[in-house]
This record gives sequence, structure tokens and C-alpha cells, in this order.
Amino acid sequence: MLNISHLTKIYGSVKAVDDLSLRIRPGVIYGFIGHNGAGKTTTLKSCAGILNFEEGDIEIAGVSIKKDPLYCKRNTAFLPDNPDIYGFMTGIQFLNFIADIYSIDAKTRQERIDKYSEMFELRDSLGQSVSAYSHGMKQKLALISVLIREPKLVMMDEPFVGLDPIASHLLKQLMREICDKGGAIFFSTHVLEVAQKLCDEVAIIRKGKLVKCGSMEEIAGDAGLESVFLEMEGETQNV
Repeated sequence: MLNISHLTKIYGSVKAVDDLSLRIRPGVIYGFIGHNGAGKTTTLKSCAGILNFEEGDIEIAGVSIKKDPLYCKRNTAFLPDNPDIYGFMTGIQFLNFIADIYSIDAKTRQERIDKYSEMFELRDSLGQSVSAYSHGMKQKLALISVLIREPKLVMMDEPFVGLDPIASHLLKQLMREICDKGGAIFFSTHVLEVAQKLCDEVAIIRKGKLVKCGSMEEIAGDAGLESVFLEMEGETQNV
């Protein structure tokens, strides 16, 4: 589904991502763990086609994002941690705008908009201007815009930030449903307890370099993901 090969992204003299290789298979919820500035967002934005990169390659369903970026973008969705949505639009105008871009027919889009806006308790607010939305409402709107497309690969940067407990619970269920249907999820999070309960596989990154990756059982073991992560951070700082 997603194959990252020797990805390197450089800002000036700093390697934000340094020779990173990961493979996210269909049916897998894959967690991406690391401290602030570790390179998580840079990696996700590179996979989404937002950032160019200096070395390596990223393939979506076997297609290089360098060779055919439009194909890759049509078949993936990216949810940033702070959605930047057009404030002059209403919620429904924004969702129809996204549906138009991805050529979703009128009947299908209406069914999906109704389903997900009702699920996330946003239906009554779709007629309002996005500029009047709270951060949480914008996060839900952006999430709905992803879900109405039903992409096979969904990438998310700190997706639970700004969501209330009910919305967070619904999102976890939907993430699993996407994977049960053959899709894949690649997301970053600081909430290690959530990652341990939700993820099938996990990667830990520090200063742009991959520290460890594998199944949650292999990485967390009996100690738990938080203990393993803190231990690895302590070992790295003492080097």
C-alpha cells in the first residue's frame, strides 16, 4: 500500500528525515511515534505529496509519487493536525468542493455527507461559515472530507487532537473499518496509550532516523509502548 524507501528530506543543513524506510501493508493501522521535531510531520507531508524530498522514493500501490503524483494523491488522503480550511465557505460548500475535485457523484456524496456529518454531530452546522467553526469542528469537517472519498490509504498527523471523546472513539472504529475493508492507516500520535491499543504495527523515529519498527507485540512486549519509548529516549540522550 505505502512503501517508503530511503527517504531523506533536508532543510538547509538539517536532515529532517534521514534515510527512512518503512512499509505499510493493506489492512494495517500503523502508528508513527516520536518527540516534537523528530520528523513525523515531514514524513507524512512527503508521503502526501505536499513536500518534495532530496533522496529516496515513496510508492503508493506500487506507483512512485515522483513519477505520477496525481495518481498517488487520488488514491490517498492526508489529514493534518491543524486543518487549514477555506473560511469563506460554509461546511457543506467545502464538502461539495472536495467531492467535485474527486468526481464523487451527487447521490453518493449526499449519502456519505449525511452519514458522516450525522455521526460526528456536525450536520446542523454545515450551513454555517467555516470561519465560525471551533478547532474541533474544523477537525471533524476535515475528517468528513476524507471519509466521503473512501480512500484506500489514509495518513493522519495527530488525528485525535481537538476531538472530543465521542468523536475520538468513532474515529478509532472507522480506522479499523477502513483496514478491515483492505485499506491502510498511517498516523502519528503523542498518545502512546492510544497507539498501543489501536495499532497493529508501529515505528519510532528520533531526529529523522528510524529507531525501531515492527508489530506492536514485538515493540511493546510486556513492558508497554510508553515504557519502551521512554527507555529508548533515555538511552539516546545518554549517548
